[in-house]
Amino acid sequence: MLTPTNEALLRHFRDLRDGTHGQAVSREDKEHVFDRAVELLDPVARTALEEINTDLLLGTGEVVASGITRSREGGLNAMWSLTWPEQQESGNQPIAIVAHYGRDFLHPHLRGNTVGDWPLNVFDQADAEAQLNVLRAIAAADTHNLVFQETHRLIPAVTHGAGTTR
Repeated sequence: MLTPTNEALLRHFRDLRDGTHGQAVSREDKEHVFDRAVELLDPVARTALEEINTDLLLGTGEVVASGITRSREGGLNAMWSLTWPEQQESGNQPIAIVAHYGRDFLHPHLRGNTVGDWPLNVFDQADAEAQLNVLRAIAAADTHNLVFQETHRLIPAVTHGAGTTR
C-alpha cells in the first residue's frame, strides 16, 4: 500500500507524463481544480499552523488566509500565514504554507516562505487530509529556517520555558 506522500508523487509524475492535472487538460480547467484544492486544503493548512501556534508560540500567533489571488505574471496563489509578536517585531516573514500555480506551470505546487516546492495534487477531501503531514513539514521547516535566519528568541515556548524536555 502506498503512503499518501508516495501516492501524491506518483500522481505528480503521471501528470508530468500525460500533460494533465488529474482529469484537467486545459489551463482553465486546471485553475478550477486549483480553486477546489485551495478550498479543501484550508482546514488542513490551518490545522498545521495552529499546531505550531499552540506548541511553539504558546497561542500568541494568528493564522490568516489570503484566499486566491492572481499574480502579476498571471499565475494563482493562496497563502496561509502564521504571524506572532516576536516575528512581527523582528521584521521577518511569517511561517507560511503557499499554494501556487505559476502561469507557465503544468500544475500547482505547495511551498513555504523559505521551503521549496511540493506537488499540489488535491482532488477531494481525502487527498486534502492526506497532505497534513506534508503541510506540517513545510510549516516546521519554515519555522526552523526563520529561527536559523534570526534567533531562537522568536519562539515563545523557548523564551518562556515551556516545551522543555530536560
